[in-house]
Amino acid sequence: MPVPALARATTGPTPRHYNPLTHTKPTRVVDPSYLALHPSGSTVYAVAEQDPGAVTAVRLTPDGTYEVLGSRPTGGSGTTHLSVHPSGRWLLSADYGSGSVAVHPIAEDGSLGERTDLVTHSSPPPGPGQGGPHAHQIVTAPDGGHVLAVDLGTDTVYTYALDESAGTLTEVSRAALAPGSGPRHLAFHPDGRSAYLACELDNTLVVCAYDPATGALTPGPGQSTGTGSGTSYPAQPVVTGDGAYVYLANRGPNSLTRYAVENDGAAVRLLDTVPVGGDWPRQLALSPDSSLLFAANQRSSTVTVFRVGPDCSLTAVGDPFPAPVAVCVLPLP
Repeated sequence: MPVPALARATTGPTPRHYNPLTHTKPTRVVDPSYLALHPSGSTVYAVAEQDPGAVTAVRLTPDGTYEVLGSRPTGGSGTTHLSVHPSGRWLLSADYGSGSVAVHPIAEDGSLGERTDLVTHSSPPPGPGQGGPHAHQIVTAPDGGHVLAVDLGTDTVYTYALDESAGTLTEVSRAALAPGSGPRHLAFHPDGRSAYLACELDNTLVVCAYDPATGALTPGPGQSTGTGSGTSYPAQPVVTGDGAYVYLANRGPNSLTRYAVENDGAAVRLLDTVPVGGDWPRQLALSPDSSLLFAANQRSSTVTVFRVGPDCSLTAVGDPFPAPVAVCVLPLP
């Protein structure tokens, strides 16, 4: 079965001349490890996972070519995640190394303006052995009015209100996870009242209640990933478009956990785990219609493609295809 067009992130040597503080229009994307698509579908944004961190805009064309529009510094280090606000006017990014989150304006042509805000997570203190704050994800809630930043180092999810005129963040709530749990990535249920949070360090999935009115996230108890004994580092959950199932990538056992969603999104039931067909699945993505699931396997430099059945079953579509140092796959409409 043919798969839709994909924008694939790979890493490679950093050109010696590149400095995101002085070179604003490189001809290639440096050290990308996460991608995000503008709502228009015409521009892709990539992080530069390095020190100093940066974000880059890339214009796509119908004939498959691309143009690098330019890069902007995030003000932090080790940029690891980014997302586009639903308005299409703001790019949000998370810096793992510095534990900070940043906001950049997006121009009409998709290019990025100078940073409008930078927030560093200075409290609470880091979790056991975690050394400092490590912002790992930043995403807009389905209500559109709140931005959530997941910090692995402080075991906290911060909720911000985004001023859509000034591009600034104001903290309105924070959710504390179990000390040492290492929250990494969350995914919302389509109804916007529940979210599923992968905790990297204690190998759990946490179902969270979400209040769209206040932006408050309320975590429940950690639940099993079904990976059994041995070391496992959950990476990322994804939710099917109908809200019926959650899939979770597990690095270490190299598996995918399948959950059935119950109680209108407020609970999940562990079904089983299936082999991912690659090594170290760092990121998952569903096609726009949830008929295909993609797993980016970092250490085997492959992407596995599964057909998603109506019963949550996963059937491999051919052999995994090569993608050098695959850390993110972005299905395009």
